[in-house]
Amino acid sequence: MAFKLLLIGDSRVGKTCLLFRFSEDAFNTTFISTIGMDFKMKIIELDGKKIKLQLWDTAGQEQPSAITTAYYRAAMGIILVYDITNRKSFDNIKNWIRIIEEHASPDVEMMILGNKCDMNDQRQVSKEEGEELAIDYGIKFLETSAKGNINVEEEVVRLKQGERERKEVEENDEGRTDRKGGGRDAEDGDVESERREWL
Repeated sequence: MAFKLLLIGDSRVGKTCLLFRFSEDAFNTTFISTIGMDFKMKIIELDGKKIKLQLWDTAGQEQPSAITTAYYRAAMGIILVYDITNRKSFDNIKNWIRIIEEHASPDVEMMILGNKCDMNDQRQVSKEEGEELAIDYGIKFLETSAKGNINVEEEVVRLKQGERERKEVEENDEGRTDRKGGGRDAEDGDVESERREWL
């Protein structure tokens, strides 16, 4: 089963550039804004195992459509992207997290990503602010640059590692629960079913 990863954030923060840099090791300044959804596939190796990734790029609309909502719920990982040269895109991360809380699975792995860190002379958001926001929500943080190819692959690897570690903890907890006569609830099963049906 593929690891399904969603990129979200305001328009023009560089989600499409990150997608192409990661999947094709390419950068192009002429990309137009994404309409609807776009995705790329890539196979990476993590701890000696090959993992198929599906990376989905969303349009930066604050009100997700019905089809986008289904992708939120089925995602195993979500990267929230802001532009370090655009204060508003950073301030809106809290709104994007609220949307995730409304539409995504409660156990989805998340990361905040400050993009365009190669443009330090135009920076409006400090790295410390990004780190503090991530700490407040208990999620991972990185600064990256699609143009400079900085931390682009690292972001996905760290997110996948976090998802795997969480699953291992859950499996250990479930083993203890099963021995006591418990088990997972039906909703968890429904979410896994949606994830399997997602492209």
